[in-house]
Amino acid sequence: MRRASSLISNLVGKSKTFSRNAPKTFPDRQLFPRCPSRHLQTFSDNTLPSSPAPVPAPAHTPSRQRKLRELSELEEKFEAATSTDEILIAFEALEPLLAPDDHKLGLACLKVGQHLESISFDDPQKTLEFALRALSILDRDSKPSISVAMALHLVGAVHYTLKRFNDSLGFLNRANRILTAIEKEGSCDFDVRPVVHAVQLQLANTKTAMGRREEALVNLRRCLDLKVEILEPDSRELGAAHRDLAEAYASVLNFKEALPLCLKALEIHEKQLGSNSVDVAHDRRLLGVIYTGLEEHEKALDQNEKSQKVLKSWGMGPDLLNAEIDQANIQIALGKFDEAIKTLKGVVEQTDNNSEVRALVFVSMAKALCSQEKFADSKRCLEISCEILKNKELVSPDMVAETFVEISALYESMNEFGTAISLLKRALSMLERLPQQQHLEGNVSAKIGWLLLLTGKVELAVPYLESAAERLKETFGPKHFGVGYIYNNLGAAYLEMNRLQSAAQMFALAKDIMDVSLGPHHADSIEACQSLANAYSTMGSYILALEFQQRVVDAWESYGPNATNELREAKRLLDELKKKASGSISEAIIHKALPHESDSLHTKSN
Repeated sequence: MRRASSLISNLVGKSKTFSRNAPKTFPDRQLFPRCPSRHLQTFSDNTLPSSPAPVPAPAHTPSRQRKLRELSELEEKFEAATSTDEILIAFEALEPLLAPDDHKLGLACLKVGQHLESISFDDPQKTLEFALRALSILDRDSKPSISVAMALHLVGAVHYTLKRFNDSLGFLNRANRILTAIEKEGSCDFDVRPVVHAVQLQLANTKTAMGRREEALVNLRRCLDLKVEILEPDSRELGAAHRDLAEAYASVLNFKEALPLCLKALEIHEKQLGSNSVDVAHDRRLLGVIYTGLEEHEKALDQNEKSQKVLKSWGMGPDLLNAEIDQANIQIALGKFDEAIKTLKGVVEQTDNNSEVRALVFVSMAKALCSQEKFADSKRCLEISCEILKNKELVSPDMVAETFVEISALYESMNEFGTAISLLKRALSMLERLPQQQHLEGNVSAKIGWLLLLTGKVELAVPYLESAAERLKETFGPKHFGVGYIYNNLGAAYLEMNRLQSAAQMFALAKDIMDVSLGPHHADSIEACQSLANAYSTMGSYILALEFQQRVVDAWESYGPNATNELREAKRLLDELKKKASGSISEAIIHKALPHESDSLHTKSN
């Protein structure tokens, strides 16, 4: 994503920023108001002239007038300055002539800070000093102000650069509140939308860096809405904005939302640039990824091949290699393993021995060989890939971590659980240092916990599962289905450890989450309900066990003939529960816990 501060100047029509392309007026007032005349009239202390009378110019320019002229000239130089050296020199000359609390000094500090942030100045602390100074001067009025919102945005952006994400979020949220108030009141004759866009984009970047990707999508959607309002309907930049949001949705595996956005990007770029443009090629490649996620592999392959054709015509080597790897992965998904291996061999010949692309090629080749049950060859490919990747951990930790996760899944499919867990732990150690990958950190921790649970190492699994639940709640919210799956696994672990009350609590949380996120009749929601019934049965709480087991039976019945086996098993467990319960509680209580047969028939007839 491009830097938020530069986007203000790219999008703005009349708005004021202190970038080199900004107009020379600020929304509140002119930045440095000019003296109305170079010749000031003078009057007697005791009398006012009854009629205008010419006043002879003094022989020498008074000191005050000379200072005003000097100030005016320095203001002009400062406003005209564009390069870093010019801006800093002009500021140093102007600063002594302005009072420490002068509004114009605050605006000048804002211009310097915005410029330094836009060029990624090598001393972000210096940029922060200008930003904070601008904020302290401008933020002296309780009335919402565009200049204060800009200063808050700048402070938030610099804190983001310094990786102080919580601080960044605080300043940006306040900027957002101010802009919302200004928009609501309609009290500004200045188009605030470009400033709103910059704040929303920085909020999205900051939340993504904190791992809060689902929240960031809300801000990115707002960015797109603003661009739709500001830009021409079919502009190239608007097409790119649709693709950026589609990519963001795809990154959190929300391919259903990503698809229409990417199709819109393709439509705009084809109309504006033609079907043989690089933008169209990128749109089509992303469409291939999205269709793969939707398991529409034939459509994915078609888009990928069209993308490759354009990339070849433009000589886009690196992009073309990645598209060919995508093609091979789609071929694997379609079961065309020999074709995939042939494609990958062609890519290998074009890569350096120690390149990241070569490592990815061998992972895909291992996937194809594993699908053909050629496990020895598959493991050899994975070993080659790991040898390359271990030298890239410091350079590209996020890429290496993600690839280790993919490799571990292949070892898992070959029942090499120890190797799979070891690779996941290596990935986790890298991800823990990358706050923007918090969602992946949660997933990896959950996978380690699940594999440890699967291999009987229950007590070791619990801390990984508990950590995963916290990470994913922070990233996706407490009602995300992924959190539900982790609670279900935690319930199984606690049950194994004979912590029955904790197990029941986890299963209840899992069921509630899945009912909300997936619906009560989703297969996984029904399984969570079954786990809860089993937990209450183990605890001897038969009334609750019978209640939830009956819900399982009712849910499977709603599936009709597609769930005959599941329904038969659910009824068998219900009958077992009734037998267990009959020895400890009266028939009347059991009868009360379950629906009457007549009630059930009445419900069905309705």
